[in-house]
Amino acid sequence: MKQERIETERLILRPFELNDADRVAVLLREKCISDMTANIPYPYSPQMAVEWISLHQDAFKERIALVYAIVDKRNDELIGAVSFPLWDDNEAVIGYWLGVEYWGNGYMPEAATALINFAVSYLGISKVTALHLVENAQSRSVIQKLGLSYIENRFDLIGGERREVCCYQAIVGAGV
Repeated sequence: MKQERIETERLILRPFELNDADRVAVLLREKCISDMTANIPYPYSPQMAVEWISLHQDAFKERIALVYAIVDKRNDELIGAVSFPLWDDNEAVIGYWLGVEYWGNGYMPEAATALINFAVSYLGISKVTALHLVENAQSRSVIQKLGLSYIENRFDLIGGERREVCCYQAIVGAGV
């Protein structure tokens, strides 16, 4: 099975390529991205990006993760990522990050909605879960725009420390 491209009005979601590594490292140079995500280290090097990207194809073939580069259609520029870092036959946890200069433009809800709709139609996903650190207001806004329902707060071990996360879920089927 080949990982398909997904297009929206403004974006292209495509598999990452190894030559994206330098751009990924540039986008992830902002410490606030690492601070607001569960598994993006800081500082983030191009070599780390190469290692991360090299895992994507096998994870997709094994149906355990699905990762897409978010590309702006206007200039073909990589601006972030949207993924199911945890995925099984019918349930997926959504994850995402966006370069800081692209925040506040509605790109992430657009990309995440496209990924969820694709996964429902082509991968048989019926449940989507999302998590955000309690202090991450931007991520909370994205999740609310996706229409996921709040479930609970809990504490997870993130970067070696217990951090409070908010959990959301949605049963999907006809798209979100």
